[in-house]
Amino acid sequence: MGYWETLLPLAGFVTVMTGTPGPNNLMLMASGANAGFRRSLPHIMGILVGCQILLLCVALGLGQLLVRFPQLSLTLRVLGLLFLLYLAWQLVRHRHTPLRGDHRGAPLTFWQAALFQWVNPKAWMMMVTAVATYTDPLHFSASLTLVALCFFFLGLPLISLWNLVGVALQGWLQHGRRLGRFNLAMAALLLLSLYPTFMS
Repeated sequence: MGYWETLLPLAGFVTVMTGTPGPNNLMLMASGANAGFRRSLPHIMGILVGCQILLLCVALGLGQLLVRFPQLSLTLRVLGLLFLLYLAWQLVRHRHTPLRGDHRGAPLTFWQAALFQWVNPKAWMMMVTAVATYTDPLHFSASLTLVALCFFFLGLPLISLWNLVGVALQGWLQHGRRLGRFNLAMAALLLLSLYPTFMS
């Protein structure tokens, strides 16, 4: 199958995987609501770069280690759970932080977001599936480049949209206890996003 025949199903896969709820998108929406778009840009770029590095490592054979050593997969899941517990606690702890001024909740840094992809079960699933399904062993470098470009150029607007939804909620969340309730809800959703991972 040629590149153009591969592009449409690949684009559909990337759109569904990067545009649906998951730890990254939920954190970005919370970041938008608490810190705004500009302060969330390092978080957004960290996700994109972290996923690109993870994709390359999976393509080089790292994904096979998860198949051969199930305990490694379990370790990554546990680390992901612990990190999301920490993030959920940060949201709960700062749930009444004002939305204006320099005291708004800080989003993840570029490196925190990039490194999180290594313990993000959804990111691993996306990259392993993409490499197994959409790369051609006879034209591996070219097909892998196509996958990487799709993840970057489709992923950028899709994950940014989640952040902008959070930004759009800022004005509404300034009233009463709405911000606190929103952050509590986002903390709960972050933890629920790992449910399918531990049930698989």
